[in-house]
This record gives sequence, C-alpha cells and structure tokens, in this order.
Amino acid sequence: MTDQETIAALVRRVGALEAEADIRRLQARYMFLCDTPCPEYGVRDDSHRIDLIMELYTEDAVWEGVGEYYDHQFGRAEGHAAVRRHFEAFWEQGKDPNLVLNAHYLTSEQIHVTGDRATGQWIHIQPWLFSDGTALLRSSRLDNAFRRANGAWKISRTRTENVFIAPLTKGLR
Repeated sequence: MTDQETIAALVRRVGALEAEADIRRLQARYMFLCDTPCPEYGVRDDSHRIDLIMELYTEDAVWEGVGEYYDHQFGRAEGHAAVRRHFEAFWEQGKDPNLVLNAHYLTSEQIHVTGDRATGQWIHIQPWLFSDGTALLRSSRLDNAFRRANGAWKISRTRTENVFIAPLTKGLR
C-alpha cells in the first residue's frame, strides 16, 4: 500500500469513528431530552422540549412503535409535523396519573456507518414512576436510522419495539 493509500484509508476510518461518535451523542441527547423531568437547564416547558427534540430529526423522519404493545400505544408518524404531533400528544397536559419520573438507559450499542447514512441499534431500559405511586419498568429494542445533512447527523427514523413491560410493586421500590 502506498503512503497516499494508507493516508486515504486512515481518513476514511477516522471519518467513520467521528460519525459513530456524533450519532452516539445525537441518540443520547434525544434520550436525555425525553427524560422526565427534563434534566436540561433552561428548558422552559414541554413545548420548548419538543422544539429541541425536533431539531434532531430530518424533515422526512419516521417515528414508530412496533410490536404487540407499541403498535397500539405509539403507532407510526411520518414527516416532521406528524412526529411533532406524536410528541405533543405524549406530553399533553392533564394526564392522570401524571408521569413524574422516567429515565432512559441505553446498552448493547451497535452503530453502522455507510457514507452519509447510518443505522444504530440499542437495548433501552426505562423506569416510569407515576403520581399515584404506580411504577413500571420498560425495555425496548431501538433500530434507528440517521442521515448526514449539511454536515450534521440527524435522526431519520426512530423505531422502538417492546421487549417487556413489568409493573413494579411497592416492595421493589
């Protein structure tokens, strides 16, 4: 291999590593913004939170919940406006019981970059605590897609599939 070929190969490898790091941060930011209460300083309300989340998505993004449980709870939203409506419905005011805490934990990461497109898979675990004292532990598989546009990575598909949902009893809290 010539020096130029070696340099070109290294440039490609560094580019792929940088893309993986950018995608990892993008996915983590999305999950962070979805936590309740929203942990980011300066987020005024859920509408502002949704604005920040929508900045992470492409205009033609898809958000879908698949599988026996998530089909009915989350469904499928196609396009920026529909994805926004999905989030607005999730955080609508006046739900009883209110969600008082949830946190997203990601594991088993796999990121695959091909040029300006990428996919990422994770296992996600999430505790949910409600104002009436009930609690759930959820787990899902994420199979997401990403696209680089104007030099920045964006989410082009969020796909979440239920693994399990288990109520937490008082003795476990």
